[in-house]
Amino acid sequence: GYADKLRPHVIDTSLLIDQAVRTRQNLLFEGAQGTLLDLDHGTYPYVTSSNPVAGGACVGAGVGPTIIDRVIGVAKAYTTRVGEGPFPTELRDETGRYLGSRGAEFGTTTGRPRRCGWFDAVIGRYAVRINGLDCLAITKLDVLDELEKIRVCVAYEVKGRLIDQFPSNANLFAQCEPIWEELPGWKQPTGECRTLESLPAEARDYLQFLAKQMGVPIALVSVGADREQTIIIEDPIHGPKRALLYTNGD
Repeated sequence: GYADKLRPHVIDTSLLIDQAVRTRQNLLFEGAQGTLLDLDHGTYPYVTSSNPVAGGACVGAGVGPTIIDRVIGVAKAYTTRVGEGPFPTELRDETGRYLGSRGAEFGTTTGRPRRCGWFDAVIGRYAVRINGLDCLAITKLDVLDELEKIRVCVAYEVKGRLIDQFPSNANLFAQCEPIWEELPGWKQPTGECRTLESLPAEARDYLQFLAKQMGVPIALVSVGADREQTIIIEDPIHGPKRALLYTNGD
C-alpha cells in the first residue's frame, strides 16, 4: 500500500537538519503563502491555519531561531490577494484585469482569479518588520512593462489621519484609503534583460523607490517565469548580512 511506498522516505527531519548544520552545510527554507495570511500576524479572519512568516520555518522544521542567519523576502512588483479580506490598493478596473491576465494570476489549486492591485509599501514595511527581512526579491517586474504610469501606496488615510505603518486593528485596516506616489512606466519589454544596467531607467527608478520605501535592499529581480530571467543584483545568500547594495549603489 501507500504506507510501504512512503515509509523509506519518512525521517526525523529535525535531526537530519541538525546534522547538516553541524557539518556546516548550507540550508534553504522556503515558506509558502504571504505575511497577511499568517494566523497570528495576518488580517484575521482572512488567514490560513499556519504561520507563513519567517519564524514559522523554525517551528515547521524543528530548528532553533539562531540557525537562520538570513531572511529573503519575496514580493511581486504589484500586489495580489486570493479570496476575501481588505485590499486597499485593489484595482477593480481594466488595469487590474490586465495585471491578472498578463501575470497569469490564478489560484494554483482552485484556478480562482487573484485580486490585483498596485504595490503596497505599507504592507511591505510590515512584512520587513514581522519577518526580519535582510533583502528583497522582486518578481514579475515584466508584468508592468506596458503601463504608462505606475502607482505605489506609501501611506494610508483613515478617519482623517495619515498613517505610514500597518494598523494592528483589522477593522481599521478595512477602512484605510491609499495615499499614492505615481511613477512613470518604462513602456519597454524587460524579459530579455539580464543585468540591472540593461533595465530601462524608469524600471531601475521604480525598484529603487520600492527599496527606499521598505528600508531594505533589493537583491534579486525577475523579469519572466524562466530561471534565467532572474537578475542578480547582489548575492542574497553569501553576501554580507544587511550590507547589500540598493539598486543604484547608494
